[in-house]
Amino acid sequence: MAPPPPSSLPLTQRLMHLAQTLQFGWFIGHLTLIFCTLRYCLSYITLNFYSRWAKFSYRTAFIAAAATYGIVVYKAFRARSRSASRAQSSPLALAGDENVQYLAMALIWLFSRQVPLALLPFTVYSVFHVATYTRSNLIPTITPAQQSAATGSSPGGRPAAKPSQLGDSIGKFIKEYYDTSMMLVAGLEIFLWFRLLLSAITFTKGSWILLAIYTAFVRARYSQSSFVQGAVGHFTARGDALVANQSTPPAVRQAWQTLKGLVRQAADATDISRYIGGGAQPGVKKAQ
Repeated sequence: MAPPPPSSLPLTQRLMHLAQTLQFGWFIGHLTLIFCTLRYCLSYITLNFYSRWAKFSYRTAFIAAAATYGIVVYKAFRARSRSASRAQSSPLALAGDENVQYLAMALIWLFSRQVPLALLPFTVYSVFHVATYTRSNLIPTITPAQQSAATGSSPGGRPAAKPSQLGDSIGKFIKEYYDTSMMLVAGLEIFLWFRLLLSAITFTKGSWILLAIYTAFVRARYSQSSFVQGAVGHFTARGDALVANQSTPPAVRQAWQTLKGLVRQAADATDISRYIGGGAQPGVKKAQ
């Protein structure tokens, strides 16, 4: 992230300087997504799924998601253009970018029927992005760190800055709950796949197309995220343990094996790394 404005400027100018950056628009987008999700959850709890406010909150949340990921993709594309890296700007290479994938899914959810579960992975990401931006940019802009000569000097010879207690608390929250939250996101994304599969089985309008697109998305996430790989391994182990029970009918066991075979075939067919040359290395990098 870009550094906050100089502390020597008045507060009004520091806030204006911050508000004029794309990064601030990215932050507002994530904040809007969180508030819209909370508003939609209120409508969901009260069983007003298709009320005017519910529809507005749901669609606005995905507009905000598309805007935030669009900003990240734009900045990455501009950086590639400046470095004249044409190889990394090919369509297949762009399809392998996780931010492009989340941008595409945000647009698909925006124009598809309402699937409330689809909001949750985006919201979890937004919570951490808002927390990170608040700690790194917003707090230092509003209350610049006070220089303290009594606490010693930095390696560069400058007086050390007193850390913000609120910033430290946010940093501890991010460090403590990051891995758990990413596992939660991975579990939600896989559970959402089964939710779409159920809709396809019951022949809900447009469900098979949506399932095919989302299957490709989950496959890409599997190749890029160790959290998704861990969640898939966990779900597979649980399924194997359930069907291994002696009381499980043979038909159920056969259906489970058939489902795993179909998933493997779909995974092979949608492996982007086969088409862009070279396998993607799984990591823990989160979408922006």
